[in-house]
Amino acid sequence: MIAYLECTGTGERYPADALMGLSPAGKPLFPRYDLDALAETFRPDTIDLSRADLWRYAPVLPVVDPSDRVSLGEGWTPLLPAPRLSRELGVGLCWIKDEAQNPTASFKARGMAVAIARARELGVKAVALPSAGNAGGAAAAYGAAAGLEVHVAVPSDTPPPILEEIRMLGAELHLLQGLISDCGAFVRDGVERHGWFDLSTMKEPYRVEGKKTLGYELFEQLGGRLPETIVYPTGGGTGLIGMWKAFEEMERLGWIGAERPRMIAVQAEGCAPIVEAWRTGADSAGFFENAATRAVGLRVPSAVGDFLILRALRESGGGAVALPDAAMEHGVRLLGKNTGVFASLEGGATVAAVLALREAGELGPEEEVVLFNTGSGLKYVGAEV
Repeated sequence: MIAYLECTGTGERYPADALMGLSPAGKPLFPRYDLDALAETFRPDTIDLSRADLWRYAPVLPVVDPSDRVSLGEGWTPLLPAPRLSRELGVGLCWIKDEAQNPTASFKARGMAVAIARARELGVKAVALPSAGNAGGAAAAYGAAAGLEVHVAVPSDTPPPILEEIRMLGAELHLLQGLISDCGAFVRDGVERHGWFDLSTMKEPYRVEGKKTLGYELFEQLGGRLPETIVYPTGGGTGLIGMWKAFEEMERLGWIGAERPRMIAVQAEGCAPIVEAWRTGADSAGFFENAATRAVGLRVPSAVGDFLILRALRESGGGAVALPDAAMEHGVRLLGKNTGVFASLEGGATVAAVLALREAGELGPEEEVVLFNTGSGLKYVGAEV
């Protein structure tokens, strides 16, 4: 059960039942749990195996009342061995964590399941968020399941299948010229005018909790261990931040020791604020001007959790790589013909990143690598090029 909220910048604590966005210091909040007490009862051999979704990890999720959980079957996605792709890329073993098999065909289902459930539990009636697309679709789905009013602001060039998804699930869709940052300004105005609860990436405490279940799943699916390297497409970076939080929790629970996977963030050359900050040794990333990439999930010119992403990269001995769109397309094809998985451009970016890292000598020929396909390629059919 959630014990309190903690500012990731100052360490200040706030009541668990407070309805909050960012902390007063303007930093993301993390839910915290009494892990020392949980260690006695929440162990790998006590996981609720009757649930093939992320709620199998309910003891370390913030929803207090089980009746407030919202589920469409999210989480527990397959971890697929890819031996032919491994040989193509020149590494020891590639695994594909296929998040396209979530209910809304992307990893965004995880964060929204938990965020929407907790929002409802805390009495929220209407939520809003800016989105590059998939988060909006997931918010619409889980908002509908929970009976909440949902407002989604997306750039006008968002792929048509995602726009149709948002509309058909009953959310109020706002199409805007510009980037996700412009959509964020629209949502902030709506929050002030109409009292919507802001579900923007890392601007509320609970989406990261849904995403952290990726880390718990990797541990389970690999038979009680973690991989050597994780390659993750990074826009807002909630999944990467969430996994890093999960590994910390798992160590406190006694599931693992101090070992950690190397975390590799992948961005587009046309929108690479984290990569630039990584290369310059900065602790935070600036706004990336004139962001442009067809991988819409990577078209995030400024991440609220930038310092948390960079901290995880450095503490893990990992890194960050930026790629052109053409390399991502090549990655989609390589992944498809060698595994049967039709990935989004963001998923293809992880394959291209392995090729680039192998060429640079930053990945060894015997390395075990988990690649994240964060969404289905089907959701991008008909997108502008």
